[in-house]
Amino acid sequence: MLGYSEFYFNVDHGYLEGLVRGFKAGILTSADYVNLAQCETLEDLKLHLQTTDYGNFLANESGPLTISTIDDKLKMKLLTEFHYFRNHAFEPLTTFLNFITYSYMIDNVILLITGTLHQRPIAELVPKCHPLGSFEQMEAVSIASNPTELFNAILVDTPLAAFFQDCLSENDLDEMNIEIMRNKLYKSYLEAFYKFCEKQGGTTAEIMKPILEFEADRRAFIITINSFGTELSKEDREKLYPTCGKLYPEGLHLLANADDYEQVKCAADYYAVSTQNKTMFNLQLFPYLFLCTIIMSEKCHHVSVVQSICSCHGEIFS
Repeated sequence: MLGYSEFYFNVDHGYLEGLVRGFKAGILTSADYVNLAQCETLEDLKLHLQTTDYGNFLANESGPLTISTIDDKLKMKLLTEFHYFRNHAFEPLTTFLNFITYSYMIDNVILLITGTLHQRPIAELVPKCHPLGSFEQMEAVSIASNPTELFNAILVDTPLAAFFQDCLSENDLDEMNIEIMRNKLYKSYLEAFYKFCEKQGGTTAEIMKPILEFEADRRAFIITINSFGTELSKEDREKLYPTCGKLYPEGLHLLANADDYEQVKCAADYYAVSTQNKTMFNLQLFPYLFLCTIIMSEKCHHVSVVQSICSCHGEIFS
């Protein structure tokens, strides 16, 4: 309606933007971390966290506190808040938040397959899975004996189905093939996430593309180093590299032909991939990115929110 556009300003994302601002204000400060470092017992830590926005998330724990209890409660708090965000999100934000969970789904599938291979009971493995990556058919993963069976019987109805096309084979799921499957899944996942963010453009692409490029290159280096001394051929190694990083294409070809650590270092130096004095995420920090829902707003992009989260939750890779 002409003249009344302000009534519709940020109508889809305004509520979540307000929540993001609230979460930003609740991020632990440097002073909080100093106080936590001075805590001598877990009870002291509990008391201090009660004075922050974490509030009474441990209030119902009457017995002696353990590290695993605190970790579980923190994950549940994160899970509750993340699902609340996702349930109130509109497209394309909903898809963005879903992409964040897919890496945890991949890790959970690989954990269950590996545990089953080592004859660990499924009841022992499921609690070790990350809650952000849980899905209904997860416990049935252990019945599959090869990737094709895993896909047709279980994963075909999950979001991972789109990333599984390059993993289908009749090879038995031994340790080598499990790692190959993990890397193929991550390759497809990273490339799909990258294309999605690139398609959105704007601040979404500006913030997310460098993060995903870094993760793609990081995985390429890890795959290369871990393949030394194994039966994996150079051709097969190159097929596992994500192609959405700064190394693509020449740098990946150099890594694929590397025979030792020195040649890997030379490739890194040549492409200036050294990350000394650079702060960056890896995908394990993506739960915190749900605070960045603000960047999906078409009307109001506040990069400062994202930068604040980066400064609090980044890692130095040297």
